[in-house]
Amino acid sequence: MSVDIFSTHVLTRVVENLIRPSSFLLDTFFMSEQTEESEEIHFDIDKSKPRITPFVSPLVAGQVVDDEGYMTKSFKPAYAKDKRRFDPTRPLKRSIGERIGGTLAPQQRLEANLNRTMMKQLENLTRREEVMASEAMRTGKITVEGENYPTVVVDFGRDPELTVALAGSSRWGEAGVNVLNNLEDWVATIQEKSGAVARTVIMDAMAWRIFKSDANIEKLLDIRRLRDNAGINLGPVAFGQGNDLARYVGSIGDLDFWIYNDRYVDEQDQTQKLLPDYTVMIASTSQLEGTRCYGSIMDESANYRAQRYFSKSWLEQDPAVRWLLLQSAPLLVPYRPNASFCATVR
Repeated sequence: MSVDIFSTHVLTRVVENLIRPSSFLLDTFFMSEQTEESEEIHFDIDKSKPRITPFVSPLVAGQVVDDEGYMTKSFKPAYAKDKRRFDPTRPLKRSIGERIGGTLAPQQRLEANLNRTMMKQLENLTRREEVMASEAMRTGKITVEGENYPTVVVDFGRDPELTVALAGSSRWGEAGVNVLNNLEDWVATIQEKSGAVARTVIMDAMAWRIFKSDANIEKLLDIRRLRDNAGINLGPVAFGQGNDLARYVGSIGDLDFWIYNDRYVDEQDQTQKLLPDYTVMIASTSQLEGTRCYGSIMDESANYRAQRYFSKSWLEQDPAVRWLLLQSAPLLVPYRPNASFCATVR
């Protein structure tokens, strides 16, 4: 009995078994996942301050302390859709990677092409989420815009002192500028604003080039491979969609340094950098509490269930065209937005 490989049940199983593409910011800072059975995503922003318990006389009533722990926001996310046309002649042609002359049956080629196409869709969704993660960490906001969707800025309320653009004689590379002092000041600002201890520093290639040329940095930088909390050598470390797009380049004290050099092609077919030139980000991998949030899939075939993505396929009869659609309603949320910092250093 033949199986319809394009049925919703089979597609769901295929997607579940695909290798999830990796991406540095998502895998490092946004490891949690949240789904909601509604069109809107609700998220709490930590607004607490590092207060201390007040002293009073044991003979008087306790002093009331305002509860200012968090602020709840909601957002109806835009839909992310990747719709692709299946060429009906594909099963009759040699697949990519297949030996010249062909060794696969038409059905095998069709299954291989289905897996390859769904992996591309999943990679594109992951890249979209990575772009959102970068924007949230750089600006404390995410701008959501698209076709027939009004532009909306989701503001996570990060303290404005955690976004800096150096100018004039204070820029990196200028005479008398101590780049390590800058980093220590910025780490202290994160701790002052959020209570978080940030130890991960991420730079684009241009910022790293200036940073490493500092004579003091060259003496202090420990270029041995990253170690875990027990001091065990983790070996070469790299993240990215199949390439060494993020590289661990050393440590100074308890600060770990990474270069991130990923790119993507936007809706206008223009190549963009995940991190603009001369960008330095600092964040806490655990205390940022980055979360990948997903709203319900507004599709009867998905039973309106909240999930990261939903795939379906259908066939048009005349002309014979097979369509494959991946849908998602994502939002990347840093629950403690003040646990990250970004500077443009030149």
